[in-house]
Amino acid sequence: MQNGTRLAAVDLGSNSFRLEIGRLDQGQINRTEYLKETVRLGGGLDEQRNLTPDSMARGWDCLARFGERLSGFQATHVRAVATQTLREARNRDDFLGRAREILGFPIDVISGREEARLIYQGVAHMLPQSDERRLVVDIGGRSTELILGQALDAQVMESYRIGSVAWSMRYFADGQFTSHSFQMAEIAAKAVLDEALNTYRRDAWDVAYGSSGTIGAVGDVLHAAGWPAARVSREGLKWLRERLVRAQSAERVRLEGMKEDRRAVIGGGLSVLRAVFDLLEIDEMHAAQGALRHGVLYDLLERDLPHTDLRANSVQRLATKFQADPTQAQRVGVVACHLLRQLRAGDPSPQLDRYLRKLSWAAQLHEIGSLISHSDYHKHGAYVLDHADAPGFAQHELHRLSLLVLGHRGKLRKLDADFEDEVFVHQLLCLRVAVILCHARREPDLNGLQLQRGIGSHQITMECRADWALEFPQSAHLLAEEVLAWQKTPWALELNQL
Repeated sequence: MQNGTRLAAVDLGSNSFRLEIGRLDQGQINRTEYLKETVRLGGGLDEQRNLTPDSMARGWDCLARFGERLSGFQATHVRAVATQTLREARNRDDFLGRAREILGFPIDVISGREEARLIYQGVAHMLPQSDERRLVVDIGGRSTELILGQALDAQVMESYRIGSVAWSMRYFADGQFTSHSFQMAEIAAKAVLDEALNTYRRDAWDVAYGSSGTIGAVGDVLHAAGWPAARVSREGLKWLRERLVRAQSAERVRLEGMKEDRRAVIGGGLSVLRAVFDLLEIDEMHAAQGALRHGVLYDLLERDLPHTDLRANSVQRLATKFQADPTQAQRVGVVACHLLRQLRAGDPSPQLDRYLRKLSWAAQLHEIGSLISHSDYHKHGAYVLDHADAPGFAQHELHRLSLLVLGHRGKLRKLDADFEDEVFVHQLLCLRVAVILCHARREPDLNGLQLQRGIGSHQITMECRADWALEFPQSAHLLAEEVLAWQKTPWALELNQL
C-alpha cells in the first residue's frame, strides 16, 4: 500500500461498536477519525443465546452511521470484525446478513485466540520498541483476552468467556452493589480464569498492560481521583470497589472521570479485573493506547503482501502438522492456479492475486485429512479446518477453505455452498480438475489444455488437443465423470477436443 492510503477498522464489540480510520505514513497508521457508540449487543442475548430484535436494531442503526462514513473506501482498505457476542449468538446470521448490507463491507467473526492476537498487535504497535516481556489483558463485554508477547510477537494467546457486560448481568443484574455481590463475582471470575495460572505465571512477564474498555475506564476514574495517570494498582482497585459499595447502586455512582455509558457495566468489569490482579499476582497495570481495532488496521497491511500475510504461515503449520505430502500439494496448487489464471484472465491483477493465494492454500491443505484416515480424507480435512485455531484467519475464511477441501473430490451436491458465488465455483472447479490431472502424483501434461468461460453465465469449457485423451486415457475418463458431476449443479462443464 502506498503512503497516504486511508485504512479503516470496525470493531463490533459486545458493549460498544468502534470505527477507527487512519492514514498510512511510512509503515505507521496515524488516526484521522474515531467513532464509538455504546450498543450493548452482548446485553441483548436472551436465555437461548439469541439476539433480541431491539439489540439487533441498535447494532444496525450504528452500522448505518459507520457505513455512511466509510462510503468511497476500497473493499481491501476496510475490515470489520465481530467478537464474543456474535461468536455465541445462535441467530448471528440473521444479524450479520443485514449488517453487511448496511455497512457495505464484509464482517468477519473472529475466534477468541485471533481476537487476542489482534489485540496484542494493536497494543504492541502503539508502544515504544522494547525487549520487555509483556502481559496484555483486555476485558471486553463478554470475553477477556490474555496474551504473552515480546516486541511485535504474540507468543501465547487465550480468550475466556467472562466480561464486563456478562458479569454485570449475572452478578449485578439489578444494578445493586454489595460486598457480597462483588465477592461472588470475583470468585466466579477466578474459577473461569484458574486455568491461566500456570501459563501466565508471574515469572513469565515483566510488564502488564491493559487494553481498551474496562481497564481504560478504571484508569480514568483513578487518575481523576489523584492516582498516577494511565496506571491501575491493587490499592486503586480496592478503593474503587469501596466507592461502588458505598454508592450501593449503579444509578447512584458519581465518580469524576467515569463516562455515563460505563456505569451500568463497571461492577462486572471491576470484579473481573480484580480477579485477574489476584490470580496473576499483578501489582500494577499500565493502560495501553492500542486495542483490537489498531491490530486490525496493521493486519490489513500484512495481508496486502504474500510474504507478510500471517495466514500463509498458518496454512504451512497446518500442512506440516497433519503431514500433508508437500510435493503433491505444490503440484496440485501450481496446476489449479494455472487453470484459474486462464478462467479469470480479465480480472485486475491485485484481485486475481488474492484469489490465487487462497486457492493455493486450499491445495496445500487438500490432503490434511489423510493423517486421520484415507477413507473420506476430504471430510476429515474439512472438519479440521472448520474447528482449527489458525492465526490470521476469520471463521468464515476457514469455512471457505474447508468447503474447497471438502469439495475437491466426490459429489458436489454434498456441499452446503453458494453456487451463485462465481469466484468460489471457479476456485472449486480448478482445484477439482487439478486433482484429476495430478491423480498419478506426477507432473501432468498441460500442453493444449485451456479452461475458459462458456457462452452462458454458468458455463465453463475445457478444451484439449485431439490426441490428449488417447495419450492420457485415465485423466480423460476422470474428466468425463467431472462433466457429469457438474450437471447436478447450476453450472455446466463442457469438454471439447480440438
